[in-house]
Amino acid sequence: MKVFPAVLLLILGTALLQTPAKAQSRKRQSFDTGWKFKLDSNGQYQQPAVNDAGWRVLNLPHDWSIEGKFSPDHPANTGGGALPGGIGWYRKSFTLTAADQQQVFIEFDGVYRNSEVWINGHYLGKRANGYLSFHYELTPYLYTGGRPNVLAVKVDNSLQPNSRWYSGSGIYRHVWLTTVNRIHIDHWGVFARTPMITKDSARVAVETKVRNNRPRPVELTLRTRILDKEGKAVASDSRTVKALPGVAVAVVPELRVDNPSLWSVDDPYCYQVESVISEGGRTLDSNITSLGIRHFRFDRQKGFFLNDQPLKIRGVCNHHDLGALGAAMNTRALERQLEILKEMGCNGIRTSHNPPAPELLELCDKMGFIVMDEAFDMWRKGKNPYDYSLNWDEDHYRDLRDQVLRDRNHPSVFIWSVGNEISEQWGDTSGRVIARELVAIVRYLDSTRPVVTANNEVEPTNQLVQSGAFDLIGFNYHHADWAGFPDKYPTQSLIITESVSALETRGHYDKVPFDTIRRWPERWDLPVENANPDWTVSAYDHVSAPWGSTHEETLRLFEKYDHVSGMYIWTGFDYLGEPTPYPWPARSSYFGIIDLAGFPKDVYYLYQSVWTNKPVLHLLPHWNWQKGDTLDVVAYYSQAEEVELFLNGQSLGSRRKNGDTLHVKWRVPFQPGRLKAISRKNGQAVLTKEVSTAGQPAKLLLQADRNNIKADGRDLSFVTVTIVDAAGVRVPDAGHLVRYKVSGKGFLAGVDSGSPTSHESFKGNQHTAMNGLGLAILQSGRTSGAITLTASVDGLPPASITVQAR
Repeated sequence: MKVFPAVLLLILGTALLQTPAKAQSRKRQSFDTGWKFKLDSNGQYQQPAVNDAGWRVLNLPHDWSIEGKFSPDHPANTGGGALPGGIGWYRKSFTLTAADQQQVFIEFDGVYRNSEVWINGHYLGKRANGYLSFHYELTPYLYTGGRPNVLAVKVDNSLQPNSRWYSGSGIYRHVWLTTVNRIHIDHWGVFARTPMITKDSARVAVETKVRNNRPRPVELTLRTRILDKEGKAVASDSRTVKALPGVAVAVVPELRVDNPSLWSVDDPYCYQVESVISEGGRTLDSNITSLGIRHFRFDRQKGFFLNDQPLKIRGVCNHHDLGALGAAMNTRALERQLEILKEMGCNGIRTSHNPPAPELLELCDKMGFIVMDEAFDMWRKGKNPYDYSLNWDEDHYRDLRDQVLRDRNHPSVFIWSVGNEISEQWGDTSGRVIARELVAIVRYLDSTRPVVTANNEVEPTNQLVQSGAFDLIGFNYHHADWAGFPDKYPTQSLIITESVSALETRGHYDKVPFDTIRRWPERWDLPVENANPDWTVSAYDHVSAPWGSTHEETLRLFEKYDHVSGMYIWTGFDYLGEPTPYPWPARSSYFGIIDLAGFPKDVYYLYQSVWTNKPVLHLLPHWNWQKGDTLDVVAYYSQAEEVELFLNGQSLGSRRKNGDTLHVKWRVPFQPGRLKAISRKNGQAVLTKEVSTAGQPAKLLLQADRNNIKADGRDLSFVTVTIVDAAGVRVPDAGHLVRYKVSGKGFLAGVDSGSPTSHESFKGNQHTAMNGLGLAILQSGRTSGAITLTASVDGLPPASITVQAR
């Protein structure tokens, strides 16, 4: 294969990156390293001559808010995570030599928010939306021949509150430098669709936009191939393209794949589409696009079907923060979240309430998640004083267009959501007008997926429903109305876009009966009364927000009705901000099935018992109580008929689930010792689980989720620290201050415990454990070798663990 013989040399800080002489024209490389940063709300630093010698040097992605101190006085307030905003400046110097006929672009995956970009003092533009990818061409303003170029980015997150949850601040997703030939495949210029799929074959239409930025027409060859997992071509097409100067011409070859492997949640098989344009046998550009061959439909009575098989969408809503890492994108941290959810039986993700990082969709493609890709939390009518409603008229068309163009090739994306709990649901007819406009934008760019809004007004009088624009009706909560949906909406299909909003603190249990259901607060606009003075919420699954329901209340109905095609639970993980039901000192949510550190709460095993085929037996609560206490002991189980409970060897009887109940329980007076549960089927033991009374804290146990990581400067190992007694039993109320020290070829990226009320820094070297658990996040450097973490607690022997970076 002949290639365009250009050579691009980029000097990034002190690193020299050399392109092989025979490299193809397109080169996309990370531009994350060697940035300089300054937090400054007054200065102007866009000009190349600015002296930035004293600025902080860092690598992207970066979130400066997560480095700040928690305070109720920050303008973001507790709803925004009680962390600071402000204005930050980023600068990066680089030199290059560009051959003729090259174009250079800078691409940002996401900057929160109000980003403005300059190259060599020339203003490139502004993007207010903090969640979308965008790019600028640098070519006309670049210096060559060794003269340094300076890229400057101003990020303004000073006007707050502008979000209802923790947003983070800064260039918090990746940045890329892309060099292409003046004849190239357009940005987001390939769209692969599957207009027909049968058991024996699939027809794949690949729209490719070829842009000619030369001053004359050219005749090109476009070659399109579909490659299987092993890289073998299973379909190909070659055709001539006449490209006029200054425009992008769309070419749509159709290819046939015989005996296709279909993408599914259990077998997420992905092909690749390779697009190559050449002139006179010389390759000018190439592009790889992911392709998942699958077909699906929503049936108003029978629910969702994937590849003609009925399937419940068992999803969760997630915000974009990564706990102790803040909003700064890290692929391994996202992958860990998805692994934990997959193990629970989850198969769906809703990107609440904004476009996600590209890496999330790439992971969902590979791991098998059904994504609801959401665009907006508000339209023209705002929810916060400085939110996106102020930018709506100017930006919404471009932002929605860019989201669809960027994400439409991902097989994991099944549904476009253009709004969450939009205020235009009520009042005048403006909601109908906007709804029709947004759906028209989406369908013009992608007609292969349904469009929905997440509605907390579920009556047919809803202005968005009245628009007639949407393919599905999305319900937020209102679980009591699910049964009557087919009568109220006789021609529509239902999906639960948001559900549950139950509240728990991991590892804490109120001494009230398990079946005592409470709504905290009593009404959404009232303060919570008669709550816990230590800002905890019982993990017994008997507390929810007033607009929601407990996990089991919701799950019973979800599994009962076929016409409920799927639901996205609020939320998979706890997140920073929105600390319902409490004000300060709470600073993060209680909604998650999994806490902020990634430790599952008890209800995780409820879902696992219903949503997976694996045997499950989980026993709660812990067994450290006071003499005279009487507790409900609860078991979640599956693949068994009954569970028998023993206390210190004495049987307390066997229990079976009755009706639609998803648990069994015993009322047990506390005696120190050991609870043992045995699940049985046909009289044979399936699983045994024990919970013992813990003694005094005696030592620390350290366990890494991965003992070998990549020495790429980004990979992570999540180390769980457990405080145990002499027998190795976790001490369920241990709240010791754990100090961390790291040596070797890595560093401490974050510390946490899952506490929603801790005001300790996630970026420090110590953190207080919550209910016997702590977390340390190790990050690799760029050199192979051992990374050793030592954890210490006053009065206990220190413990160490070593992770290898390779």
